[in-house]
Amino acid sequence: MAALHEKKTCSQRMENFRHFLWNEETGQLMGRTLINWVWISLYYVAFYVVMTGLFSLAIYSLMRTLNPYAPDYQDRLKSPGVTLRPDVYGEGGIEIYYNASDKESWKKYVATLNNFLKAYNTSAQQANINCTSDKYFFQKSFHCPNHTKCACKFTTDMLENCSGRDDSNFGFPEGKPCLIIKMNRIINFLPGNGTAPRVSCTALHDDFRPLDLQYYPVNGTFNLHYFPYYGKKAQPTYSNPLVAVQFLNITRNTEVSIVCRVIGAGITSDNPHDPYEGKVEFKLRIQD
Repeated sequence: MAALHEKKTCSQRMENFRHFLWNEETGQLMGRTLINWVWISLYYVAFYVVMTGLFSLAIYSLMRTLNPYAPDYQDRLKSPGVTLRPDVYGEGGIEIYYNASDKESWKKYVATLNNFLKAYNTSAQQANINCTSDKYFFQKSFHCPNHTKCACKFTTDMLENCSGRDDSNFGFPEGKPCLIIKMNRIINFLPGNGTAPRVSCTALHDDFRPLDLQYYPVNGTFNLHYFPYYGKKAQPTYSNPLVAVQFLNITRNTEVSIVCRVIGAGITSDNPHDPYEGKVEFKLRIQD
């Protein structure tokens, strides 16, 4: 029994390891003969070649069935989300708090709007076309440059007093801020059922006086010729239409909770699981 538990010396261990690496008597390398190493190497090469081939075939078959211009499954997104600019999130969602007489408190909002609207200046919209129809802009073929579909221009001048041209501060120092509403894209979505959807903003609580608002473009509508959207590949220069809302009578030193809904057929705003579907809620407080 003592011999079974006899510890080997370091030199014995090294000798055993050397014998494992190369056995001169049997011609084995790490426990296998050369022919065994050849066979096992060929097996693994063949195995991984077959696996790679099957994986490549599966990917190829999948890509052949995909439509590069539109997702196969869009049933989970039937109504668009709505976002606000400037999008400043606080503990209670989007919060726009500032002091009208303190430039430092509102200049970040102005900077956010200016950066956002850069994509809508005249030079950025040169690749798009002027659209004048108030109907859906259906396109069956790829007749625009580089085998694409055309996109209608939306330029900052369409936002008039909220474009940032005549008033570079978007009304913030006067306590009449401009906020911008954007509806998210859904491929082939036709909002409004032939009638242009519009934005409607109201106070969430009845104890506030009615809001005095000005919408740009007129009536706060999204013109139908911006729809349908055909996807990033088909319309690489597409720009979402916008609606600017200017708040003219916000009570000073009071937090006002506001909801802006997009009203139109096919657009829902009562989904309890998605608070931004069809609407956006935010808080606005202007201090003296």
